[in-house]
Amino acid sequence: MIKSALQIAREAYQPKLPNSLKGSVKIVDGAKTKSIADQAEIEAKFPNTYGMPIITFEEGEKKDYPATGVGVILSGGQAPGGHNVIAGLFDGLKSLNADNKLYGFMGGPSGLTDNEYLELTPEIINHYRNTGGFDIIGSGRTKLEEVEQYNQGLENCKALGITALVVIGGDDSNTNACVLAEYYKSIDAGIQVIGCPKTIDGDLKNEMIETSFGFDTACKVYSELIGNIQRDANSAKKYWHFIKLMGRSASHIGLECALQTQPNICIISEEVEEKKQTLNEVVKQIADVIAARAANNENFGSILIPEGLVEFIPEMKILMSELNDIMAHKEAEFVLIESKQEKREFVAAELSSESATVYDSLPNDIADQLIMDRDPHGNVQVSRIETEKLLIVMVESRLKKMRKKEKYAGKFAAQNHFFGYEGRCAAPSNFDADYCYSLGYTASVLISEGKTGYMSSIRNTTLTADKWIAGGVPTTMMMNMERRHGEMKPVIQKALVELDAAPFKKFASQREDWAINTKYIYPGPIQYFGPSEVCDAPTKTLALEQGK
Repeated sequence: MIKSALQIAREAYQPKLPNSLKGSVKIVDGAKTKSIADQAEIEAKFPNTYGMPIITFEEGEKKDYPATGVGVILSGGQAPGGHNVIAGLFDGLKSLNADNKLYGFMGGPSGLTDNEYLELTPEIINHYRNTGGFDIIGSGRTKLEEVEQYNQGLENCKALGITALVVIGGDDSNTNACVLAEYYKSIDAGIQVIGCPKTIDGDLKNEMIETSFGFDTACKVYSELIGNIQRDANSAKKYWHFIKLMGRSASHIGLECALQTQPNICIISEEVEEKKQTLNEVVKQIADVIAARAANNENFGSILIPEGLVEFIPEMKILMSELNDIMAHKEAEFVLIESKQEKREFVAAELSSESATVYDSLPNDIADQLIMDRDPHGNVQVSRIETEKLLIVMVESRLKKMRKKEKYAGKFAAQNHFFGYEGRCAAPSNFDADYCYSLGYTASVLISEGKTGYMSSIRNTTLTADKWIAGGVPTTMMMNMERRHGEMKPVIQKALVELDAAPFKKFASQREDWAINTKYIYPGPIQYFGPSEVCDAPTKTLALEQGK
């Protein structure tokens, strides 16, 4: 493996741990838990793993743990810090018993069912410490949802001497992990399942999971790029930059990047939904700011757009819901249609009259994107919808009408960007390097203590790492019932931007000023070395949520 000078230097970085993980650990049980909603339904589906207590670690007396094998799976999209979760898990297991073994299942959950694995050794682990990506064992999006998969995975684990699995993933992956834990517990399989909270989108969090790993690094990468673009815009003074940011179901990335860079406009999907704004009203909001800045002879600016915006616009949300149902029940007929125009006509005929009107009003390329192949849950793949281009076309059309009414006299030229993959495999920030290592180490303790159906939890994350609180939270605590593929299923509830919480309030208090006045911040690249207040700082979102 060819390494850069930075990677060589980062390999030498020793991630920081909470004090409770630096020696022997004692388990302290807290209050018993219940699901965030739909308690009766969730308890009925998880009778063996529902209602378990929150767990906190404290310093304890040394114990002897028997040697065992553990399997680890990377599931879903990449997020900075995944390698450090595995490194922390490996080091934790070896500290508990030097004979413990760690196996990585290759290519995601399918590695478990297909019995494709790699025994992880110090030589392998050391090459990946503090690096981005998931390439140590690869990832995948196979869903573990069928009993046949569970039984095949059980057979493969037994053959390797594996008694515990660690699933590193987002809300859907951890939902599947919880279902797997329940099944193995129900048949007394002797296989524990522990989850670790991963997603750069930031929508897997609650009072016990303060942040999902990768969010910190990804937002810092995107904010650097946004700052670079804003500096260019302020230099050239001739372009409006429409920047779509990853975040399918929540606007956490957009909000955090806005707090870091102070753009002229940042659309928050959850606010659009709360106010029941139509697509035309969103366009008007943007056009009015452009016109106001043009009046000051500033024909440039920056606009941040969350990836999942279209799902939060009421008429678009209804349209997409109808499209999902059509695709679920009419797929056999749809796939036989060859031309794009005939596909659009077929879909429009199946829609309600209101949704058909909305669908027909969209540019053909956007209409085509809405009926592309669905994601594994049967939903529209919103990352393929070029929302930023749609808004540019609609804003330009509105500005032309405003010009005729003498309400706009500026120049409008736009550039579009989509920042997604640029941040998913970045070398983790110090925060994510430490946080992920602690999550993995925590998982090793949960395993050694015989726990299953838990997710690793690290709290107090705005303090220095030695003061972080390690422990575990029952995954069922985060669940509710949602419609998937036309059926109600238990899933971890996504955490959306809360409009009455401190991060949004901070943004809302300043955005009118940012809209008209050029007050850009240029954060620059992630700093790995230097003063702690620069290198170890958490996101502004996390700091504000914790009252810092």
